[in-house]
Amino acid sequence: MKNRILVFVCLFFAIGSYAQEGLKAGIQGGMPFDDFNDDVSLTLGLDVGYMWALGEVVDAGITMGFINGFPETFHSDIVREDLPHVQFAPFAASVRIWAGNSFSFGVDGGQAVGINKGNDGGLYYRPQIGYLVDSNAELNLSYTAIELDSKTWTTLNIGLLYTFTLNGRRR
Repeated sequence: MKNRILVFVCLFFAIGSYAQEGLKAGIQGGMPFDDFNDDVSLTLGLDVGYMWALGEVVDAGITMGFINGFPETFHSDIVREDLPHVQFAPFAASVRIWAGNSFSFGVDGGQAVGINKGNDGGLYYRPQIGYLVDSNAELNLSYTAIELDSKTWTTLNIGLLYTFTLNGRRR
């Protein structure tokens, strides 16, 4: 599994080094619910990806990132110091549909590799909607789910995505 991840990372950066116009980097923060609500208080994620325009309305690409779930420290008036950070490295394909000049919706789907001890990761999907606040900056709302063996990691997120362009082209 680690060899496949290394190959994917190398391919990702090799592709990005030849075609930088759609390179995207983002940060998002979120709150967990359901299975991890008692174990994690907040999440922080970083993403980097590349998108290709398939036409006037549809973009497709690849993305990878890092998600950290900060452990809950208080539970029923008892301080809990033994909970670990929950961490994932998602690798996914991305699709965006532009409903207008400033509004998009889409989904990322792939595999999230578990980083912390005892975390095997699982199927990753992240539907999202975005709004351009600047020619290169997008505000987005997303729902993240990672299907683990016995639990599902679910968070609701808000984030900022920045597009790096070399030739000045923008949707």
